[in-house]
Amino acid sequence: MNACLRLFTAFCIAALLGACASSPSSSLGELPRTPDASIEQLIQQADSNKSPEQSALLRLNAADLAAKQNDPTRAAQILTQVNLDVLKPGPQVYASTLSAELALGRNDPKAALAALSHPSLGRLSELPLDQQVRTQLVQARALEADGQLLAAARGRVFVAPMLSGEQAASNQEAIWSLVSALPADQLQNAGNDEFGGWLSLAQAVKSSPTLEQQQSAINAWKAQHPDHPAARQLPAPLTKLMALTSQPLTKIILLLPQEGQLAGVGRALRDGFMASEFQAQQAGSKTPAIEVVDSSRLTSLDDFYRQAQASGAQLVVGPLEKPLVKQLAARAQLPINTLALNYSDTNPISPPQLFQFGLAAEDEAREVSRRARADGRHNAVALVPKGEWGDRVLAAFRQDWEANGGTLLGSERVDQPVALAQQIERLFQVHGQSGSSLQNGQGAQPSRRQDVDFVFLASTPQQAQQIKPTLNYQYAGDVPVYATSNVYSASGDQAQYNDMNGIMFCETPWLLDTNGALQQQVTRQWPQAASSLGRLYAMGADAFTLASRLQQLKALPDNRIPGVSGSLGLGSNQRIDRQLPWAQFDSGKIKPLPDVTP
Repeated sequence: MNACLRLFTAFCIAALLGACASSPSSSLGELPRTPDASIEQLIQQADSNKSPEQSALLRLNAADLAAKQNDPTRAAQILTQVNLDVLKPGPQVYASTLSAELALGRNDPKAALAALSHPSLGRLSELPLDQQVRTQLVQARALEADGQLLAAARGRVFVAPMLSGEQAASNQEAIWSLVSALPADQLQNAGNDEFGGWLSLAQAVKSSPTLEQQQSAINAWKAQHPDHPAARQLPAPLTKLMALTSQPLTKIILLLPQEGQLAGVGRALRDGFMASEFQAQQAGSKTPAIEVVDSSRLTSLDDFYRQAQASGAQLVVGPLEKPLVKQLAARAQLPINTLALNYSDTNPISPPQLFQFGLAAEDEAREVSRRARADGRHNAVALVPKGEWGDRVLAAFRQDWEANGGTLLGSERVDQPVALAQQIERLFQVHGQSGSSLQNGQGAQPSRRQDVDFVFLASTPQQAQQIKPTLNYQYAGDVPVYATSNVYSASGDQAQYNDMNGIMFCETPWLLDTNGALQQQVTRQWPQAASSLGRLYAMGADAFTLASRLQQLKALPDNRIPGVSGSLGLGSNQRIDRQLPWAQFDSGKIKPLPDVTP
């Protein structure tokens, strides 16, 4: 249980015990007065008390005291011995709330929500105000931890009138954090009540492409909702946003290779960038002049930047080539802000003028870790291709997964198809009459390890076509598989998708939602943008969007921009962080999965 939760719990417990000491009993029941008893004395009294109700109350008080003494493990153990059925509704609510707090302390939001589903919660409104607040807030936190952001925000709006002072201010900031993280489709059809006002504010900010338009949208929203709490006091991120001043871009240099091995990648990025700029023009936005420079012909970065400054450029988008990005990252300063379209990988500290954006597979490995945590998974095994690429992806997944409390039980490097069955058998510790070994002549019932929550998969579509059926064959077909976008070719080959049935994968919005105006416009002109190459067109389009928002993201690091290559934010070392939507292969089709938040 973290320090804030312990402090909040101690405050609520003290308030409730104080009330119990002075107020008469009621039909709802209350805790016994035992201010000087130790945990051991309370348990001893519970063991000797002949009244089931009093015995349960004494144990509840002992669990309560253990929680106050920062011993959540003991508190939870004592709480399991409390017979809720013999208690009145008041202590039942109290016990359920304490149980939920303890569950959140061990990062188990589903257990917290289960505890808060007790029938006694139906009488919460009859209890003292401090107990109502405590229970409502822990429920909101549990919903947020379970990824139910909309319900969590609604719960915090409901409890807001009961709060005052710092608690009210903190709750208001939490409401904004929740609604601003909601996907656009959940912000639609906002009502006219206070909750609807929060949704419409988030929608107004998210749907405005530039800083000036966001500021204008916030002012318009305040004029329409003058009595809303957020109109009286804007959340801190929006207060900072309103204080920002923008220097409109008038010229961008797009630095991309036009010759050599990376020329095709450069063309896709350029075409996506220019298509996004054209769409902004069609929407009535004033766009900067764009000069395209061939990075494959560069002889000196110093000469390039001198010429760029002389031409009046305010931003360089590029280069793509990793050696050039490494050169930029090694410098102390750059003369012009630069959005590199690759990552240096080697420099922990880069110049403040350098931002880095790309489609790194390592980012997707971390996205798998994020999604699996949000889904409540704890133990993973991994299948990655043999070689340097697979090693990098596995290392990124392992680092993020273990740093956030997950366990990687084992991993295998996939290379030769003939060895796949044995590798999966080894990974899942299959025993008995398995698919690749007959260990005795008695036909022993096959078995495998049961502690694997999911498989992390980074592979080509061709490898995935072999891996999923082999998992089924090795009695692991029921284990969820989370994959990077590499498994999806966007070919529309239903037979291929059938072989990968059930695999969940992260992917760019560009390839999962083909109804966007920009995607349709680009794919009409360049049909290849509907294939896996679409990821590069999406990255180019988002590079244009980012161009005018880099300083905003730097000033407001919690902000995110909805893009066609993912939800974009600014991470460490000024790397653009992508969060991706998810889909699943389902009976030959691609089925989008709902967003979740860890």
